[in-house]
Amino acid sequence: MPEIDIVLVAPLYDGNVGFAARVMKNFGFTRMVLIDPCELGNEAKARASHAQDVLLAAERCTMEDVFARSNIVVATTGEVSKSVCTPMRMPFCTPRELREHIMALDGRISILFGRENWGLNNEEVKKSDIICTIPTAEEYPILNLSHAVGVVCYELANLKRGTYSLASPFEMGYLYRHIDRFLDAVDHPRFKRENTMVMMRRIFGRANLTTREASTLHGLLRRTEGKIDPELLDRKKFRMDDESAKEE
Repeated sequence: MPEIDIVLVAPLYDGNVGFAARVMKNFGFTRMVLIDPCELGNEAKARASHAQDVLLAAERCTMEDVFARSNIVVATTGEVSKSVCTPMRMPFCTPRELREHIMALDGRISILFGRENWGLNNEEVKKSDIICTIPTAEEYPILNLSHAVGVVCYELANLKRGTYSLASPFEMGYLYRHIDRFLDAVDHPRFKRENTMVMMRRIFGRANLTTREASTLHGLLRRTEGKIDPELLDRKKFRMDDESAKEE
């Protein structure tokens, strides 16, 4: 099964962190990650109950760390876009649909749960690969943090071992940079660039690319660049190979 990190982003109340640890253990999840959490005291320990091990082993890191090491980052949000013309929080899936996306994968998947008062910010959502929302009643759509964690963990419980590995975070970042440069080659309007790249991330986030598939897309982009301008292809190949060497 994929390695799933439950990532709590700047939780405000230590009781919620404790409850989240407890419900994670209920459904077999132990990998809690905390980003800029509140102070964890006796309330967190009491609410964790028999999941003290999950709480004590919780990893503390930065948002940059999470994005750098994860094959897929899932943003959970109660606020979704009303139209595909605004891709920031669209398209989205339910936790049950998320299970279908990831059940056959091997890799590290981080699921972000936002702050109790206002959730995840636009930058965190924009950088994520998949958007997930829990269907709730319109008259009272706001879930407690630990309840949201519980619903997602319930839907993802007992996943079988994955059958194929995903492209690494480095490989996907390399692909996104190539696409961005390709848009320059085809004179894609600058004012559309940010939304276009968000949509590329959403498309490939749902596609779950393997290393071979990411490499094939690079090849197709390079061949197209060669048809547009052979000299451009040579310059870009040199620049991309040089960049790859630096990152390695």
